[in-house]
Amino acid sequence: MSYLIFFNPPDPILASGTKEGVELGGSKILLSIDKNHNFHNEGVIYTEMSWAEFYHEEGLEDQIDTFTTKIFDSIRDDPDTLARRIIECLKSVMENHRLFYGIADFECDAFLNQNTVIPGLKLNKELINKLMEAHKKSRDAALFPKLINDTKGLKKINMSIQGLNKKKLIFPGVDLADYADKLHLAKGFATGIIATSKNAANFFMMNDFIVFKEDESPEFYIDRDCITVIEVGIQRKVLFPISWFRIDIGIRSLETLEHWDVIKENEKLQAVLKEYDDYITQLIVKKYKPLASPEEIGGVLEEEFYRMTPRERKKTLADMEEAIRILDEKFKE
Repeated sequence: MSYLIFFNPPDPILASGTKEGVELGGSKILLSIDKNHNFHNEGVIYTEMSWAEFYHEEGLEDQIDTFTTKIFDSIRDDPDTLARRIIECLKSVMENHRLFYGIADFECDAFLNQNTVIPGLKLNKELINKLMEAHKKSRDAALFPKLINDTKGLKKINMSIQGLNKKKLIFPGVDLADYADKLHLAKGFATGIIATSKNAANFFMMNDFIVFKEDESPEFYIDRDCITVIEVGIQRKVLFPISWFRIDIGIRSLETLEHWDVIKENEKLQAVLKEYDDYITQLIVKKYKPLASPEEIGGVLEEEFYRMTPRERKKTLADMEEAIRILDEKFKE
């Protein structure tokens, strides 16, 4: 099986536990992807991790006695710093020839309660009870795999994304232009469970509300096949549940930030967003330019295209995509 790589993964993905205690907490980060669709942590919005120690008394071994803060790094209540972090992220993405992918939330609660802690995900109590029991067995037997690798100072792990609709998170294509074509209109989110194995962190996508066209309306579902794979993997002791996740994709994921209404008028942020829009648009135009002449895409010349508003660009790009689809069908006929 071929894996993607997650560079500088957030702490909740690496959380583990013992008979004495567990790591608890969460992280929200800015994500990008490169030409090979590997994931890069471009900046932390918050990371809050604690060590929860269990009681040592018989009968209370799974009850938490004390909490000790391990990491507290947060800018989510500081709009000015948050705006600067996004600006730095987008500049880094462009300088390193990557694409802004979205915002990812990770929450590890050691599956100590019967509720999911990620907004937008609802699972039945039976499955959560199995996750709770599997996490306990992993703690008792010290079975958590060591996922982290240090290579030339870079921290990275192997990762995979599993699920019926995984192509909504792993885009088909061969380069940045193909991925940009999917991301430029993308909005919505996917949720699920991260279960580690010997070789990787496996993202099991349980449901999603991701769309790639303005008029699409997603429907709620739960991926039963993923549940089956997790249950079998737990029984065979090859999968170990670690964390919940939620990934909001596309540039519009920034709108989900708590202080977006405060920072969205920041002039420096607006300038970088415009620069990034030009950057991603140029990739898409280069993709379609060899396939269709300006006359075939409505007579829009490249110079005119760059003078359009973002809304006009989106409309034109959608028209281009539809024109290429029709041409492809005619060619096949």
